[in-house]
This record gives sequence, structure tokens and C-alpha cells, in this order.
Amino acid sequence: MSQHSADPAPTSALATVADRRDWWRDAVIYQVYPRSFADSNGDGMGDLEGVRSRLPYLRDLGVDAVWLSPFYASPQADAGYDVADYRAVDPMFGNLLDADALIRDAHDLALRIIVDLVPNHSSDQHEWFKRALAEGPGSPLRERYHFRAGKGANGELPPNDWESIFGGPAWTRVTEPDGTPGEWYLHLFAPEQPDFNWDHPAVGDEFRSILRFWLDMGVDGFRIDVAHGLVKADGLPDLGSHDQVKLLGNDVMPFFDQDGVHEVYRAWRIVLDEYAGDRIFVAEAWTPTIERTANYVRPDELHQAFNFQYLSTHWDAAELRSCVDRTLDAMRPVGAPATWVLSNHDVTRHATRFANPAGLGTQIRTAGDRELGLRRARAATLLMLALPGSAYLYQGEELGLPDVVDLPDEVRQDPAYFRGAGQDGFRDGCRVPIPWTRDGSSYGFGSGGSWLPQPSGWGELSVEAQSGVAGSTLELYRSALAVRSEQADLGAGDRVEWLKAPEGVLAFRRGAFVCTTNTGGEAATVPARGRALLASGEVTVTDDGEAKLPADTTVWWIAD
Repeated sequence: MSQHSADPAPTSALATVADRRDWWRDAVIYQVYPRSFADSNGDGMGDLEGVRSRLPYLRDLGVDAVWLSPFYASPQADAGYDVADYRAVDPMFGNLLDADALIRDAHDLALRIIVDLVPNHSSDQHEWFKRALAEGPGSPLRERYHFRAGKGANGELPPNDWESIFGGPAWTRVTEPDGTPGEWYLHLFAPEQPDFNWDHPAVGDEFRSILRFWLDMGVDGFRIDVAHGLVKADGLPDLGSHDQVKLLGNDVMPFFDQDGVHEVYRAWRIVLDEYAGDRIFVAEAWTPTIERTANYVRPDELHQAFNFQYLSTHWDAAELRSCVDRTLDAMRPVGAPATWVLSNHDVTRHATRFANPAGLGTQIRTAGDRELGLRRARAATLLMLALPGSAYLYQGEELGLPDVVDLPDEVRQDPAYFRGAGQDGFRDGCRVPIPWTRDGSSYGFGSGGSWLPQPSGWGELSVEAQSGVAGSTLELYRSALAVRSEQADLGAGDRVEWLKAPEGVLAFRRGAFVCTTNTGGEAATVPARGRALLASGEVTVTDDGEAKLPADTTVWWIAD
């Protein structure tokens, strides 16, 4: 099933991106959701050639690296996070030659490429799983997954009480080759995504081989999906409670954040360190505390871990300051950079989250106050980009895109939407293809429409509509990333110096640079900390050295 690989990228192909060691410590990394970024062949689905054609845009935006969500061969039961072949590109996205060309072009533009890796589970169409079903109980292939006999007089009950993150039981009973009801298999997500058994050595061997395959292709790193989920507690014990998805992030679960995952990543780090070019691992690890997240980025494990605690923090000065302090304090002992993120493909875009009252979570079904949300989103972006460490951007946030909250039920494709309890299932709203032009089929996304419908006003938020327009959100991002690259005190380091500020205002110094953010609902009078470099809104500086900072506004200062 695997496609033939192009020749490994020569060392010279990495030359344009290998001029700075530890680039990832203060990198700005842009997430591309391939199916929603750019469609090159007019089939309504984004693809690798579409991404490749837009690489100059990302270079000009000012990011350091591009993270690609999965494009592997997949039945697409969960938007590609159900992988049937880890060494092949799904035909809807292209082929391995397209992937090779994308990587090479990115390197020529001084952009690095990070690819998604999905090691917690495969597709139920993976060859291992199909053989496990066909060979029946006792098959050695079943040992590579979690197959168990059911409870009850006739095995009619699941082996334990674990619930799927997508809703319903985390177990599905199979029909054996002879037609009788048989064993059950574990799937923490959709039934089409059976969990690997990482206690079996063949699983570890296979993924180290997969790492080498893509490293030989020239990728600069891996974002590890469900990095906290690979290892399950011995004996798969009952959890003893229901509505388990509501417990996530509050405690260590028998199927998440088990200490055994760290042995997996130590073995992976050995493989990665054999390759030149300062390549990295990034963990998607939902943990109860930022301190437990820090365990994933110890010196012999992964390089970065997403800071979901920051993403979940309300637009409140005291809460934001507390999260920043806890994050920096947790990362400093392990020598890892902090990461900051406001949006991704699994949560409501922050322009919509901030448009709604606090406390509604990270998946929101109402549009809220669009003007307020955009104002806060712009201010939050400048605050994030001023913090020490690495920042992640999600495609379209540089356009100020809101979530599309009114998609008709019949067009939704998020598998969680169709499974009752579990995740809210409204992730489609942040995955609507982004607009490139004011007019045309799918606003420049492609010539054949888009796989999710775009709102009628999408064109006025497009790249074309905002390019060169002073004060637009796109130009704010371009300016912010340019300033960040020019100012040595931005990004680098592991601490901030907090400054005295009015209630509702955050102010911190980093060398000659100062960031001031007003999270309150009223304008605040603050000291002008030098020359204003950039602001998310109109800031008025008086002759006596004070500045009037509007509500929900951030300003960057530099000492003269």
C-alpha cells in the first residue's frame, strides 16, 4: 500500500534552514489544515500541491515553520487521524512526490516542515488490524492492539468502563470469522480508530521505522497526536465514573498521561538525534497540570509541548499572568521553551471564544459579539507573540476569521457530532476553508467549491481584501512577526519582568522591550514605556509621557 518514496533529501536541501541552532526555542510555527488551506485541482478539497503553491505567502507572513495536519492514506473517518498507511499520502491530497516537492520548496524558502504523527491508534483499515480481524482470536496481530474478552455470562459487556472521547463506550465488539460475536477492541476515539498496544515491541519497532522514513524525506520534525495516550495502566482497570470526558485535564487517567509514555519518547529521541538539521518533536499532551506537561520535554525526550492551559485561560489579566508564571516556572527546570497557542483545528477560533462570555469552554456554538471578539483576538495575539518561547498560529487567524457557528447539520463531518455524549462535535466551524480572494469560486480556495460551505461575507476577510490595508488583521500579523524577528528580546529567554499596572492591565519588560495589555472593558491610563512599535488598536500618547490604552488593546514599546 505504501507509495514509492522520492530520493532522500540531500544535506544541501537543508542548508537554507540550518543556519541557526535551536531555532525552535523561539520559532513561530503555522498550522496548516491541508484539506482547508488551498485546493489545486478543483475537487473542493485542499491538497499538498495547494499548500506548496501558497508557501511564498507563509514566507512573507514571517513564520519559521509549517506544521501539516495529517495527509496520510486514510478512510477519513476522523479527517485523516485514522491512518491506514503511515508511509503513503492519501490520493485526495496527492502522492509522495508532491510531499517531496513541498518539503524541498519550503526549505528553499527557509521554511521548515513539521508533519503530524498519529501513534496512539491506527485506522481500522490498517493492514495489521484487518489481518487481526480476519485471523480471529489468538492471532498475533491482535496482540498489537487491545483485544479483550467481554464481561458477562456470554461476553456481552465491554471489558471495562472506559468511555470514548467521542462519546459512548471505548470498546467495540467484533464479529469473528465464523460469524459469532467475539472479542472487544479498545478505541479511545472513534470505533474506526483502534488503539495500538504499546507494550508490544512490534509497535515500537514500526514507529521508529516510520520516523526514519519521513526524516529521510527531509521533514524537520513531528507533532505527536495524543502524545499522552500511548500507554495504558496495567490491567486496564475500571475508572469507576461516568461522563469521563469531563474529567480530562483534571487528573491522571488510566488511559492518559501514564508514566510509561516517557520511555517511548526517550527511544524516539535517540532516532531523531541521529539526523542533522536540528529536528524536533512537539507533543500534543493534555495533562492535569503544566508541571506534568513539563515531563514530556525533559532533555532526553521531546522538544516542545503545547500549552493547552494557556489556550484555555480566560481574557483576564490576573488569570493570564498566573498562567504565564506557572508555565515559565514549570519549563525552566527542564530547560525547555514555553509554547503559546490560541487556536487550532480542535477548538473554536479565539476571535469567537473571546466574543462570548468566559466559562463556555473551548467549543462554542454562538457567534457572540464579533467586534469585541476580533478586538480581543488582536490584542491577545500581540500579547502571545511578546512572551518568551515558541508561538503557534492556526491558519486563518491572521485574517481574524471567526468560527462558522451556523453550519447546517447535514454538512457537518466531525465524527464526534454524530456520537451523542463526548466532545461537543462542533469542530467543523474552525475547519471551514480559508478565503484568499474577494470573489470567485470558494473565494480563491479552489475552482470547484469547498468541502465545507463558506459564509457569504468570507471574501471581505480574504488575503486579497486585507493585503496592504493599514490596520487590517493580516497586516498586524505581518508587522508583529517582522518586529519579533528584528527584536532580540522577543521570543528568546525564559522569564519576564512584571511591571506595576492598573487593575485589568498586564505590563512586562523584556530587555529594552515592554508589552502592555489592557484586558479590561474601559480605557486605562498607563506609562508610555518609550516609542510605540506596534499596537492592536489606537493608542494615544500625551506630552507628559502617559498613554491612553483602549479596552482590549495591546501595545509594544521599545526604549529609545
